[in-house]
Amino acid sequence: MEDHFIYILLTDTGTLFTKSIKSYTKAPYNHASISFDRELTDMYSFGRKHPSNPLSGGFVKEDVRSGTYSKYPKTTCVIYRLKVSQRDTQKMLRVLNVFKRSRNKYLYNLFGIVGVTMNEPVEFSNSYFCSQFVAEVLSRSGVKLWDKLPALVTPEDFRRSPSLELVYEGTLSDYEPVRKQRNLPD
Repeated sequence: MEDHFIYILLTDTGTLFTKSIKSYTKAPYNHASISFDRELTDMYSFGRKHPSNPLSGGFVKEDVRSGTYSKYPKTTCVIYRLKVSQRDTQKMLRVLNVFKRSRNKYLYNLFGIVGVTMNEPVEFSNSYFCSQFVAEVLSRSGVKLWDKLPALVTPEDFRRSPSLELVYEGTLSDYEPVRKQRNLPD
């Protein structure tokens, strides 16, 4: 049986918003995404819908070649992989399809971030923040990394999970599959 992996990307773009969060959390990365391939071409999160507008947030398919990441070329990251079964992957893709089909009804859960700081989950229907979304996809698919609600999961929780295997840490643009996609010289 072939191994299946999903990838968790944690990033720091250096934006004012991430600097604000970082000043409180003291964590090196404050954004989480889930990808279904090593090249990060099939990657999703809750974040900016438009790279130049931090106030317009929701469910997004992220692209390392364009969008927000292209606007912040010095983005630092850490990439982890998680070994899952083919059935787990299929469940995650079904959960993801629910988000895709209704993408316009989802909002960014800014109050949820405040709730995390108080260890009180703040959940609204159709509203998520990035790490809450990734944890929700895993949880709804039966993949349990923590004994806490998705609304309390932070990017730092992914960093500390013994279930995740480190793949890469550094500048996102220097991650070899991204370099190849962008046709950057070595």
